[in-house]
Amino acid sequence: MPHRPFKILGIQQIAIGGADKQKLRTLWVDMLGLDVTGNFVSERENVDEDICAMGCGAFKVEVDLMQPVDPEKKPAVHATPLNHVGLWVDDLPRAVEWLAAQGVRFAPGGIRKGAAGYDITFLHPKGNEEFPIGAEGVLIELVQAPPEVIEAFSRLNS
Repeated sequence: MPHRPFKILGIQQIAIGGADKQKLRTLWVDMLGLDVTGNFVSERENVDEDICAMGCGAFKVEVDLMQPVDPEKKPAVHATPLNHVGLWVDDLPRAVEWLAAQGVRFAPGGIRKGAAGYDITFLHPKGNEEFPIGAEGVLIELVQAPPEVIEAFSRLNS
């Protein structure tokens, strides 16, 4: 296998979907004590999400509590309760280029700004003939880590 020109640093987020995000807030915010740090609504992505956080600094993990804007439309952010896992990556463009060259399938949309303001892209949950490597049913978001996160993770490994 060729040299991998990027590094997955750690978990950036988990995204949990439901028909009513208020029920998710009852558990994650009211019971478990996560802080709500923002809200993101996108008709195009059919999502209304509360952005919560646990941990702090470079090791803060985002927990997105999502409900669909329209339950009849796709993507169905509530159809699987654990919607996706986001991973910090140190060089998103190089990761995409290298992974695609290895046969990893990406979801449509390419690299773009995500809800939290970082560049993101998604690995497709299923491979196909052209790109046979998929995430075996799990949607995975790759998130460009900002310099302070890259630095913090590099200190852990020194």
